[in-house]
Amino acid sequence: MVSQRLSRQEGHRRKFLAIVDETPECGRAVLYAALRARNSGGGLVLLYVIPDGDFQQWLGVEEIMRAEAREAAEATVAKVAETMRETVGVEPEVVIREGSAASRIHELIEEDRDIAILVLAAGSAKDGPGPLVSMLAGKPGAFTIPVTVLPDTLSDADIEALC
Repeated sequence: MVSQRLSRQEGHRRKFLAIVDETPECGRAVLYAALRARNSGGGLVLLYVIPDGDFQQWLGVEEIMRAEAREAAEATVAKVAETMRETVGVEPEVVIREGSAASRIHELIEEDRDIAILVLAAGSAKDGPGPLVSMLAGKPGAFTIPVTVLPDTLSDADIEALC
């Protein structure tokens, strides 16, 4: 069952969700989401998902590996958030989770019913457009909200013109 979005009700605003990771296309998706949020009076949510790693080590090693992964995630998303504050003038919400990206995206969408649009960017790598975009191609109803997928050919100037 799909949870009703609250973004159009009084006291709520439509939020755009962008996934932050180490891929080159990440920046395009975040820029688009931030510009759409700013231009529509909405909000921006940045989600970084720490993949399930091989943390099955001795307890002390596992804790260190998890802490290092968390620290790297926080540094990456903080840099992206700062760039959006400075260049677009949007104050993003930051969420960091651990696990499967698709599962954590679903979880966040269900928790924050103001999230109304998921923004992804297709990659141009030889191995395909990226795991989330590929998943969408195989499952049209993969997410319960609209998904905007930016083509890999769009420049930052193209994205600004679209928004």
